[in-house]
Amino acid sequence: MTNQEILKAIKGQLIVSCQALPEEPLHSSFIMGRMALAAFQGGAKGIRANTVEDIQEIKKIVNLPIIGIIKKVYVDEPNVYITPTIKEVDALVQEGVDIIALDATQRCHPGKKSIDDLFREVRQKYPNQLFMADTSNLEEGLHAAEIGFDLVGTTLAGYTDYTKGVSLPPYRFLKDLVKQCPVPIIAEGNISTPEHCRHAMDIGVHAVVVGSAITRPLEITKKFMKALTE
Repeated sequence: MTNQEILKAIKGQLIVSCQALPEEPLHSSFIMGRMALAAFQGGAKGIRANTVEDIQEIKKIVNLPIIGIIKKVYVDEPNVYITPTIKEVDALVQEGVDIIALDATQRCHPGKKSIDDLFREVRQKYPNQLFMADTSNLEEGLHAAEIGFDLVGTTLAGYTDYTKGVSLPPYRFLKDLVKQCPVPIIAEGNISTPEHCRHAMDIGVHAVVVGSAITRPLEITKKFMKALTE
């Protein structure tokens, strides 16, 4: 698909994040492929996935646009781990991922690079690739669009030191982005119920990503247990 066809395919739709970290029970490319199949059969129009191995397995199972990331922790900047360097971008481009998401916060990236430094290099190398900015506040979202990101997401709202304690889901952040940002907005992060999803879409976002509430039974179980033990 062309970039415009990819954006059209996910417009107004649900994207399901199918991820499991190594310490989680469902950590398996095979299982993530089946998760993607369940999401597809449920009506999702896109998948967000972590690692080339998981993406390759998912591609075997479903034919949907994929937002790809590689989570990797570098010792010098451990807090920035979503596609943190051009090495991870290279791997995702080589795999042929439709949209590549990067941490686009103001925090320093590995190698003491700012997001401006990193993305300048990335965009010059891959001028025709779709890139999504994972941001935590309005300033970051607007800046990401300014430096050339194709989509802006609210993925990291509440996860940076300077946004901890914000109201979640970040509806105010979403509203401000929709009003002020010139590129498509992706609602992601703490979208935990169908009502959250509907409200985010009504704000005017391009698409909604839901992850933990659908594909992480460990976290879902913890929420139910918390309700019983508080």
